[in-house]
Amino acid sequence: DLKAHQTDRAAAKDAIAKATAMRNKEAAAYAKETGDLKTNIGALNKAIPAIEKGMSGGFLQTTSASVVRSLSISMDMSSVDRDLLTSFLSSGNSASYSPKSGEITGILKTMLDEMNADLKDATDKENAAIVAFDELVSAKTKEIDALTKAIESKSIRVGELGVKIAEMKNDLTDTEEDLVESKKFLADLDVNCEKKRKEWSLYQKMR
Repeated sequence: DLKAHQTDRAAAKDAIAKATAMRNKEAAAYAKETGDLKTNIGALNKAIPAIEKGMSGGFLQTTSASVVRSLSISMDMSSVDRDLLTSFLSSGNSASYSPKSGEITGILKTMLDEMNADLKDATDKENAAIVAFDELVSAKTKEIDALTKAIESKSIRVGELGVKIAEMKNDLTDTEEDLVESKKFLADLDVNCEKKRKEWSLYQKMR
């Protein structure tokens, strides 16, 4: 039982260590993903009002515009939308694209909706992963505590049994020594009895 408890406790600790390493990895991936999403969402939140207000020319010179340009290349969208967006973002003077500003903002709003949905999905998964991790650690910690108590209790019993075994071995040694003495006494008694029988037989003859 003691060996089984020690093995189970080691396995529980190992499970916590592996889960912790995985949780840290997931948290780092979540932080990177959401960091990128928040940067992109921030850029779109600046781009859409600027274009709607007819200030796209100034916006195209900003860092946010560079972020949107990168998105126009990396995000999944139709080739028509991609071409339209790329042409708009590549224009130093966006006046020629003003008739299409509604289409541009429509594309950007669609991108924003998708990113907000991705951010929510990633956050929901992260929160669920945190809950699952906390539940696992809590369960394994309780298991470790219970096993530790069992190990401590049974270690005491093992110690007590060790003392009893030592005492029994001493008793066995004493008993073996007594047995040797008893056998010797019995052998002597056999000799004495035989001697007494002979003497009694002789005495009977004499009578």
